[in-house]
Amino acid sequence: MGVARLEQLEEAGLVTRRALPRPERAVVYELTDYGRDLEPALIALGRWGARTLTEPRPGELVTAEAVARSFRTAYRPPQVRGVTAGYEVRMGEFTLRLPITDGALTAGLGPHPAPDLVIERRTGHPVRELMSGGKTPDDVLRDGSVRIEGDPALLDRFAEMFRF
Repeated sequence: MGVARLEQLEEAGLVTRRALPRPERAVVYELTDYGRDLEPALIALGRWGARTLTEPRPGELVTAEAVARSFRTAYRPPQVRGVTAGYEVRMGEFTLRLPITDGALTAGLGPHPAPDLVIERRTGHPVRELMSGGKTPDDVLRDGSVRIEGDPALLDRFAEMFRF
């Protein structure tokens, strides 16, 4: 997103700008409460679009940030009230952490400090297939497209919590 567009969003009261403390010395933009009010609509649009999700076309780049956003979009909080669990998802070039505390998800980039379950993609797109319902946890474990570290029952829970 360009600086001009971020400035427009700031003027509209949707985002706020702040400088990170040393040593980062960077400027970051964060949603305001007003901006966060858009989240339910954006999640609904994301779920709608995910139904037609296809393989990336040649030249299309899939970023870690976009994948983290897809986890936030697919997350189903009403089904996980009171759940606390830590997931780490390794997808080739990047790793995401998905800590859930009392049903609240915080998706972030990088490894989880103490995951209850690590899900590592080996081949294909098994995480997306789990999220779309195209494959079951047993399917992806049996075909070797994922490797896990931790309780296999947590993979079943993952498939329930993150569903397009």
